[in-house]
Amino acid sequence: MQIEINNIQVKIEDGETIIEACRRIGLDIPSLCWSKNAVHKSSCMVCAVRNLTNGQIIPSCTTLPTEGMHIDTESDEVKGVRKMSLDLLLSDHRADCEAPCSLVCPEGLDVEAMLNCYDKDKFEDALGLIKHAFHLPVLACDTCKAPCEKACRRRNVDTAVSIRQIIKEITEMFDASEVKEVENAVIEKKMFQSKLGRFTDGEKQRLKETVSSKSSCLHCACDGRSGCSLRQYAGDYQIKRPRYNMGSAMPVMTKENIKGQLWFEQAKCIRCGLCVYNSNNGFTFKDRGFGMEVILPEENKSNVPEGIESLCPTGALYLNVD
Repeated sequence: MQIEINNIQVKIEDGETIIEACRRIGLDIPSLCWSKNAVHKSSCMVCAVRNLTNGQIIPSCTTLPTEGMHIDTESDEVKGVRKMSLDLLLSDHRADCEAPCSLVCPEGLDVEAMLNCYDKDKFEDALGLIKHAFHLPVLACDTCKAPCEKACRRRNVDTAVSIRQIIKEITEMFDASEVKEVENAVIEKKMFQSKLGRFTDGEKQRLKETVSSKSSCLHCACDGRSGCSLRQYAGDYQIKRPRYNMGSAMPVMTKENIKGQLWFEQAKCIRCGLCVYNSNNGFTFKDRGFGMEVILPEENKSNVPEGIESLCPTGALYLNVD
C-alpha cells in the first residue's frame, strides 16, 4: 500500500499507523498519549494531521492508512490544532517547570537547587552552585533588590524564604577557593514555564503544616522536568505561557511515593492513560469526563512495573534519585 505524505509517496509497512510511517521517513510528529510499542488510546490530539482526501483532522497515532490517502503534517492549520491541544492540556497541568526564584535571579543562580542542597546539609554542593553564578568573594546579593524573595512561592503561604541570608550563611562556611563550582548550573531564562496557579486556602494550610525544610523552601521546581515531553513541545510550538486559565482542581505539590525512587504527582497528570494501559492492575481511572483522575490504590502499588516513568509525558511520574 502507498499513501502520500506531504506530497511524498510512502510505502506503508504492515500494521503501521500514520505516526509510525511519518517518523520512519524522518517527520517529527509530536505526541503525548502515544509511545512506540506501548498500549495506548488516542486522547491528546497533539499528533493531529489532516487527511486531504476528505478534509478531516485525524489523530495520527491511532489512524491506519488506507490506499491513496493524502496526508498533510505541516500546514499552518495542522500546527494550529496541535498548539490548541497543547494549550488545553496545559490548563490541566499544575506545575512550575523551574522555580520562580531561579528564573528571576539576575546572576542566573539556580536558587531552588542551592536551597535543596542546603536543606540536605550538602553545603559544599550549595556553595559550588553559588560560586558558578557569583564572582566570589564578591556576593552579588549585597546590592541586589532580591527579586528571588519577591517571586518565592512560600511567600504566598506565609513568609518568603530568606534566600539572601542563606546564601551569606553558606559562603561564610568555607574558603570558596577550595570548593569546585558546579558545571552547567545557570538557569536558561527564555524557556517555557507551565502554570501552577494560585494556591487555595486549603493548599496554603497544608503546605504550611507539611513543608518543614530547614530553609522553609517549597521546592516547587518540577523533579520530572528533564524528561517532560509536554514542556518540550510547548517550547517547540512557541508557547511561552499557557493560554487558558487553570482548569485543574488537583491538589498542587502532593507527592506520592509509589515504591523505591518512583514518585507520582497527580496535579501534573494530563490523563493520557499510558500508565493505566501499561500496568496490570496498577494505575486506574477514577470517574469520567472532566472529573476523571488517574489514581493508584495502595494495594496496587506492588503491581507497577519498572520503567513505567519512561512512558509519562509530563513529569507526573518520575524517579527521584537524589
